Amino acid sequence: MAVKDPTAVERANLLNMAKLSIKGLIESALSFGRTLDSDYPPLQQFFVVMEHCLKHGLKVRKSFLSYNKTIWGPLELVEKLYPEAEEIAASVRDLPGLKTPLGRARAWLRLALMQKKMADYLRCLIIQRDLLSEFYEYHALMMEEEGAVIVGLLVGLNVIDANLCVKGEDLDSQVGVIDFSMYLKSDDDIGGKERNVQIAAILDQKNYVEELNRQLNSTVNSLHARVDSLEKSNTKLIEEVTKVDVEAELQTYKHSRQGLDEMYNEARRQLREESQLRQDMENELMVQVSMKHEIELAMKLLEKDIHEKQDTLIGLRQQLDEVKAINMEMYQKLQVTEDAMKEKNEIISRLEDKTNQINATMKQLEQRLQQAEKAQMEAENEDEKLQEEYVNKSERLQNEFSQKEKQLLQLETDLKIEKEWRQTLEDDLQKEKETISQLRIETQEIINLKKEFLKLQEKNKQLKRICQDQEAALQELASKLSESKLKIEDIKEANKALQGQVWLKDKEATHCKLCEKEFSLSKRKHHCRNCGEIFCNACSDNELPLPSSPKPVRVCDSCHAILIQRYCVSHK
Repeated sequence: MAVKDPTAVERANLLNMAKLSIKGLIESALSFGRTLDSDYPPLQQFFVVMEHCLKHGLKVRKSFLSYNKTIWGPLELVEKLYPEAEEIAASVRDLPGLKTPLGRARAWLRLALMQKKMADYLRCLIIQRDLLSEFYEYHALMMEEEGAVIVGLLVGLNVIDANLCVKGEDLDSQVGVIDFSMYLKSDDDIGGKERNVQIAAILDQKNYVEELNRQLNSTVNSLHARVDSLEKSNTKLIEEVTKVDVEAELQTYKHSRQGLDEMYNEARRQLREESQLRQDMENELMVQVSMKHEIELAMKLLEKDIHEKQDTLIGLRQQLDEVKAINMEMYQKLQVTEDAMKEKNEIISRLEDKTNQINATMKQLEQRLQQAEKAQMEAENEDEKLQEEYVNKSERLQNEFSQKEKQLLQLETDLKIEKEWRQTLEDDLQKEKETISQLRIETQEIINLKKEFLKLQEKNKQLKRICQDQEAALQELASKLSESKLKIEDIKEANKALQGQVWLKDKEATHCKLCEKEFSLSKRKHHCRNCGEIFCNACSDNELPLPSSPKPVRVCDSCHAILIQRYCVSHK
């Protein structure tokens, strides 16, 4: 069985813990529905996990067994790479209650989370690996791909609003211990394959510690052999001293004895260091074994949660398919009713046109009849008047012939016109007599047409009643269709929420979208949970339940108005 690199196992463990803590923090914060404070347990565990990740592979600058490691050095380097980080670095240095570099690093992490810039700051840091190599070993988590993965996961924390009081906390003396109890729910939903993989990782760590133990034993044996050889050489030197000049040999013996004592003391010191290192490795192995068991339980919880969300997603998809099928049926029925309505409207319009034509013809015939009677009477009166006028005019013409010679031609033309008009009147009178007889025949036809018109009116009333009934049915269908459309929109919004909303990045927004006021430390940024845009507190001081969240969450003023209108329409 191939022995795995223990540092790679440590990096994998820390990556899994970071995933669990970030996922748990985001889910609990969204369900919490308001700004987080320093006493929130998932937030405290997140800072502990981040501290362990940043401590992994730190170089020790004092002695071989010293554990005085600090993460303030690489974090202090961020302000040189990212100018916007100078503000929180200066704030951390000015805090009066912080005395240790570890306390400053913890305060820096809390301020970066409140600014929603932790992912951006650490991304600038891991890019500069040549600068990180001064603080970390080559196998450290921040120097490998796991560091980039954790930085990518930190982007999701931009949806969280935190209000942390850094001054009142004792950050120097806090103990960074990971509490796995909040990530453990069930022990049933874990596969045998994953269990075997984790057991293999633990066995790999055990084999590594045993191999290290064998190496330490071999170094101890070599040191014992070296001490024995030195003792033998010491006895030989004593025997030679008796044969050679006592004083000179005694002097050399003292020098050699002093060198041997120094070598023996160095060997003893190395033996103590190796034994201490062995003890530390055994303790770390015990910690890793306990972490493996806890991570195994946490993975069970995560897999169970994933299965539940998959089941809910499948159920929502089935409901969406059913709603689509219902909408298709309603749409087809609506098209059929619209076609029937069009045909009936055409029939009604034709009938109305026909009735209008009949009424118009009846009115015209009545007018023509009245005109014909009036024309006959006027023709008779005008005939008598014309005879009298003719006599008068002839007398007047004879008397006034000398005075009106200039009007003679005009009067002759008028006389001709009058004669022609009289002839036309006589002809018209004859025609009117004929038209009167025809009108009598047409009046009889009009009486028959009135009877047909009454029948058509009754049919028109019946058709109008049918049309009104169908319009009422169409209105009911339209209301049902609008309700189904609203349900589809709600299901789509819930589906989007399950698939993950697209949030506007904090660095892309410098002003509020509604009031257009610039953001600062006092005027902070807030995401609308409906549209994903960024607003100030005054423009997003509304809370409503969404399909993705049963509890009331923060929404902007515009989304609040739209959602209220939608709820009013859906409840009518």
